[in-house]
Amino acid sequence: MHPEILAQPGYVSASVDEAPIRVLFPGVRFRPLWRGPTGAHAGVLEMDPGSAWPRRDVHEPGPEEVYVVAGTFDDGARDYPAGTFLHAPAGSWHVPSTTTGCTLFLFYPEG
Repeated sequence: MHPEILAQPGYVSASVDEAPIRVLFPGVRFRPLWRGPTGAHAGVLEMDPGSAWPRRDVHEPGPEEVYVVAGTFDDGARDYPAGTFLHAPAGSWHVPSTTTGCTLFLFYPEG
């Protein structure tokens, strides 16, 4: 640690392990990490092996940014391995699922 370097105002950190868990569907959990003053937010989605979203996930009011941290994510059209970045524009949709289980970092720049 460098005592001469201080975090700037508004600088925020969050631990995934300490984030509250919100169960969205069986085997699908969301851990919120940050929410900005205009509604932008970020979090981690954890999906157990064999889990799926029960309906279309529509991206409203804005886009969804996804980074596959671990496992393999399927958007209903194809599989994306760990290390993949996805941009889903506002109004688009997918049906998330996974056979292996996966962890996703999600960012919603417009809420």
